[in-house]
Amino acid sequence: MNREHTRVIRIGDRVIGGGNPVLIQSMCNTKTQDIEATVAQIKALTIAGCDIIRVAVPDMEAAKALKEIKKQITIPLVADIHFDYRLAIASIEAGADKIRINPGNIGSEDRVRAVVEKAKEYNIPIRVGVNSGSLEKNLIEKYGGVTAQGIVDSALQKVRMIEELGYDNLVISIKSSDVIMCIKAHELISEQTDYPLHVGITESGTLVSGTIKSSVGLGVILYEGIGDTIRVSLTGDPLEEVKAARLILKSLGLRRGGVEVVSCPTCGRTRIDLISLANQVEEMVSKFDHLDVKVAVMGCVVNGPGEAREADIGIAGGVGEGLLIKKGEVIRKVPEDQLLMALQEELMNM
Repeated sequence: MNREHTRVIRIGDRVIGGGNPVLIQSMCNTKTQDIEATVAQIKALTIAGCDIIRVAVPDMEAAKALKEIKKQITIPLVADIHFDYRLAIASIEAGADKIRINPGNIGSEDRVRAVVEKAKEYNIPIRVGVNSGSLEKNLIEKYGGVTAQGIVDSALQKVRMIEELGYDNLVISIKSSDVIMCIKAHELISEQTDYPLHVGITESGTLVSGTIKSSVGLGVILYEGIGDTIRVSLTGDPLEEVKAARLILKSLGLRRGGVEVVSCPTCGRTRIDLISLANQVEEMVSKFDHLDVKVAVMGCVVNGPGEAREADIGIAGGVGEGLLIKKGEVIRKVPEDQLLMALQEELMNM
């Protein structure tokens, strides 16, 4: 089911599905019971562009902390629950806007029913999450190993379990660390359900490898019209997850706003410290998140003006100086040590 036609689900004050914008989700790596640290991280992630935040709820202390955390943040709060159904119930009562469970590890049908009844009472969505690493033994045996079809079957079985309990306020998440398997699983499930899908490549790796794997996998899935919320799962600072997610969405034309930086690879013609300059520009433009512009950082004056023509503003390096370019036109020469400041001033004027 294309995201244009998935069900509309409300998560706090946000809505997903039905053609609404793809939202970015991340997960805190703080101890949830440390309210001060968790709130500080959520606020930083919100500023960076996070739309929905998930926190781990491993014990009752963490569940009870949600009430105070919720008071201090402005984006929907999702409680991540495993094994203990009582934590799901307590999280809902504490104000979680959505809960994430795997009904397969919550326990008996009575326990799943208790969670569903509480979600129904508070009218909050349940995210049914299945990872390739938690696939049931019978499905592994049926398909001769962990497969995309097995992941889909597992998720839909759990969805039907909750539907039979009289609830359909659901979001589905099926993830794998295998990029191709993950793509195939999303293609399969999108043909069989109209529930919104939360997409991501789970356990994708560190900043570099994880970003690459997530960009490839999510790029294909999102381009095919699949996915209503996304998370780039990285072993690192959650802020990097949000940055990567925003760039993926922007690259696919699924999100506007924010400054996009394009920069050329270095070559033998480069006569300025382009690598350092490009990194400084990328850091500097993060302050101009309200702008929707493209900034080009080019290493030489031979091709720089032409390559920067499609950008709103750019700089091209020379020998000890550079050109400031606006809409493809050179507007002035600037000493190398003043290029960054000149670019910042132009952005401020814009």
